[in-house]
Amino acid sequence: MDGKSLRGTRHHTASGRARHLLAACSGRHGSVVAQREIDGKTSELSAFEPLLRPLELTGTEVTADALHTQRDHARFLVEDKNAHFILVVKKNQPSLYRQLKQLPWRQIPTGHTEDHPGHGRTERRSIKVTAVGQGLLSPHAAQAVRITRRTRPRHGGRWKTATVYAVTSLSAHQARPDELAAWIRQQWQIEALHHIRDVTYREDASQVRTGSGPAVMAALRNIAISLLKLSGWTNIAQANRRHLHPRPRNRTSNP
Repeated sequence: MDGKSLRGTRHHTASGRARHLLAACSGRHGSVVAQREIDGKTSELSAFEPLLRPLELTGTEVTADALHTQRDHARFLVEDKNAHFILVVKKNQPSLYRQLKQLPWRQIPTGHTEDHPGHGRTERRSIKVTAVGQGLLSPHAAQAVRITRRTRPRHGGRWKTATVYAVTSLSAHQARPDELAAWIRQQWQIEALHHIRDVTYREDASQVRTGSGPAVMAALRNIAISLLKLSGWTNIAQANRRHLHPRPRNRTSNP
């Protein structure tokens, strides 16, 4: 799950704020399965349950950014939807963040390491996972996760290190460290989708800015991107160029 503001609409609303959409994306195919227009980013919290309630989520893993690391959201996913959660924890939840940071990570072995070259840099991620007890300030949390990301320019330079914490309702026998790393990485997939809408489809420059038009156009862009991905395309800009300029017909073929 992730939200996105349609920045091109900010001058066409009474409040002067851009229209905001909250979307749920399938990690397997990268397709948007639900989308809801809300009143600004602060309203994402109240839109969490209405967006997900119609979806069949039994046995699935739901990821979201740190804004949605809320106790009510965790209970809703596990108790109402029979789903699992993997939620990033940042300093907007100071007590829970402090609990995770103070766990004995030095004594916990690294469960998985992976390299991700690309975008002019080298990135190395390592993940540690440990079981947690009932004292953790997150209902239904079974494990705590720490991901350390080290990056540097591809042609050399100093390494920069960032640490990300998360909690999950998945127990050790339900998810290996490499699986948790993959699911957390899929959360960034929806951010990549928003980047495609901005850069490839120039969403923020759209002249459709009033009424239900912006949300409808966003839905149509989501559908187009999903269809191309399901057809096997990984580069959406290249796919658009290919379909805009189809191969010429064979001159000897019938019209």
